[in-house]
Amino acid sequence: MLILIVVLVIVVLLVGFVVVGFNKLRTTDVNAEEALGGIDVQLTRRADLIPNLVETVKGYAAHEKGVFDEVTKARAGVQQAAAGNDVPAKAAADAALQQALVKVNAVAEAYPDLKANTNFLELQRQLAETENQISFARQYYNDAVATLNKLVLTIPWMFLTGMAGVHKREFYDAPDAHVAAPSIEF
Repeated sequence: MLILIVVLVIVVLLVGFVVVGFNKLRTTDVNAEEALGGIDVQLTRRADLIPNLVETVKGYAAHEKGVFDEVTKARAGVQQAAAGNDVPAKAAADAALQQALVKVNAVAEAYPDLKANTNFLELQRQLAETENQISFARQYYNDAVATLNKLVLTIPWMFLTGMAGVHKREFYDAPDAHVAAPSIEF
């Protein structure tokens, strides 16, 4: 009878451990997925501000068509990347849009009247705010991924990853082009 009770206690503890471990892994994975969605929201917000900025600048610098085409292409790339789950593709699209925005701001520097335009100044403020939110979202995602990866790679949780369907995730790394300041040529 004592052996039966000991076996039953061990089975209950083992089942409890599996349930707790499974839930912990799944919850951490969902948090990482949610954090990635936060990056998508901010990238989409920035992409949605771009057409207004471009239209404002176009009125002053109509001859800078190549810059505007590049911004439009980069914006489309961000929207496409935001629809998927490929973290490096999101980072590359983000870097391309950032590079295009630097060129738009360089065009704006050449037009003092534009720099004083209320719409342009408001759009720049909103973009700066969005850039801060994107940085926060990236950091939040990387923190969530770090937590998940620690669980996935450590004992005892690593034994439950297959059952929970949870695997190591990639960090949101800025592409190499994002590390150095972009060069502007017109």
